[in-house]
Amino acid sequence: QDQAMAYGIGGSRYSENKRAVEDKYIGPLIKTIMTRCIHCTRCVRYMTEIAGVEELGLISRGEDAEITTYLEKGIMSEMSANVVDLCPVGALTHRPWAHNARPWELKKTESIDVMDAVGSNIRVDTRGAEVMRILPRNNDAVNEEWISDKTRHVVDGLKTQRLDQPYIRQDGRLVPASWDEALGIVAEKLKAAAPNRIGAIAGGLAGAEEMFALGELMASLGVASIDCRAPHEALRPAAGRASYLFNTTIEGIDAADAILIIGANPRTEAPVLNSRIRRRWRQGGLEVALVGVDQPLTYGVTYIGAGAQSLADIASGAHPFAKVLADAKRPMVIVGAGAYRRPDGAAIMALAAQIAEMARAGSDADAAIFNVLHTDAARVAGLDLGLVPGDNGLDTAAMIAAAGAGKLDLLYLMGVDDIDTGALGDTFVVYQGTHGDRGAHRADVILPGAAYTEKSATYVNTEGRSQFALRAVFPPGDAKEDWTILRALSQRVGKTLAYDTLAQLRARMYKAAPQLARLDHAEATPGAAEAEALAALRSRGGEADQRPFAVAIEDFYLSNAIARASAVMAELSALRVAAERGRSQSAAE
Repeated sequence: QDQAMAYGIGGSRYSENKRAVEDKYIGPLIKTIMTRCIHCTRCVRYMTEIAGVEELGLISRGEDAEITTYLEKGIMSEMSANVVDLCPVGALTHRPWAHNARPWELKKTESIDVMDAVGSNIRVDTRGAEVMRILPRNNDAVNEEWISDKTRHVVDGLKTQRLDQPYIRQDGRLVPASWDEALGIVAEKLKAAAPNRIGAIAGGLAGAEEMFALGELMASLGVASIDCRAPHEALRPAAGRASYLFNTTIEGIDAADAILIIGANPRTEAPVLNSRIRRRWRQGGLEVALVGVDQPLTYGVTYIGAGAQSLADIASGAHPFAKVLADAKRPMVIVGAGAYRRPDGAAIMALAAQIAEMARAGSDADAAIFNVLHTDAARVAGLDLGLVPGDNGLDTAAMIAAAGAGKLDLLYLMGVDDIDTGALGDTFVVYQGTHGDRGAHRADVILPGAAYTEKSATYVNTEGRSQFALRAVFPPGDAKEDWTILRALSQRVGKTLAYDTLAQLRARMYKAAPQLARLDHAEATPGAAEAEALAALRSRGGEADQRPFAVAIEDFYLSNAIARASAVMAELSALRVAAERGRSQSAAE
């Protein structure tokens, strides 16, 4: 080496042809630098085996081999961007993230995803006051090492259309105001209104802390009309916690041998959970059936029907799948929002409970069978905290109707953007939230809050697992953490809440709902507890409507205010619509 260094040639020209591959377009999320590719086919295996979308493959042989979608179209999968984490050489990188920052410049914060109710563990990377990217954290009991594309690339939605100062409506227009002005107006309205003419609704992205504070504030004012549920959701804490949890647990899917899906599309409502079902299906010995909208899933499904009559056939034993459930050792019944989020939701839940009881007859003695698949990250925590109407109180649907009929003087919306705000009539609306979305457009007073990356909060996933999300950055401008807004408002109305710090709030919250203190803990519901919940659900009964079940999420990429503010999500939504239109035209031809 010394001789080569002293007397050798310092440089040489590479005389052979170098291999170069043209970069491919495979969608707006994945940037390709295909000359780096070593043809390990990790990405191909992931798309085929995990995501269940066989749109990426290897063509040609030898030095001409290339990874491609062949027609160079965007990959239509809700979990496609995970291939970037798998690529060992950087041939696949994040297109929206490219050239924005260096990894060593970033501060890394552990957090929890709120784009669905699975509670995927994530890492939020920030530079200064800006969220730069979101990556998965491994948790084998929840999301393993995967996250959905929406979870990963909704980041730009945290930076646009943000509410960064209070607003009040004057002469029909929203104008900037100080916190003192805005809180003063809301306090005066609350003090002037009778308790039975006030309503409060918590949205799907709220943390447990602010929901607890909202519940305590309304209780101190004597307000019984408070709800954390979407309109017509047939979920009741009084029926027991097992009546609204994913009782089998997410890990429990790995042992299932029969699954009945009712009114749900796991592929769009919980993509990571859907990948678990696919993995179990690929192993063999699993039969899956669907009642509801016939949509493409990533595993073999027996389609039974569209509505309640199909459930009645299974419950009575008339349908062949009833025997499949009865003979299974580890059956699962998964009920989605498309089934329980309707006026006859109680009757649908009663039928689902009857089917679960039938399936229990041949199952393992203590196996949990009944599972509710939520779509909103806040729902389970809200139900655990009892954020439902009190005596003579109105639920969400009734509050909207009462507001439209002039029977409510004030409606407090905490992060609520997915109701019909045009039906609220002349009711005074207070909106506490993060984005200039539907709720803010209708509001008379806007109180700017913090997004999930901007506060320390507790979220409880669909299986009842309580998890902490840590603050990565501070809210923009004059926006505040949500519980502090409610604490300040309580002081203005003369009903000061009994805590000054987040630690004090949590101590009080844990006394009200001890299960929230058991962090990162979820276990299959014991058979006896589930049996009690099923009996309570059956007792409600009622007449089921024969209308087909609807989809709970119309557009996976635009399902909440943060996603609707994201340009990347808008592009993905447009691609999805174009692809569906193309499939429809092909089918027609």
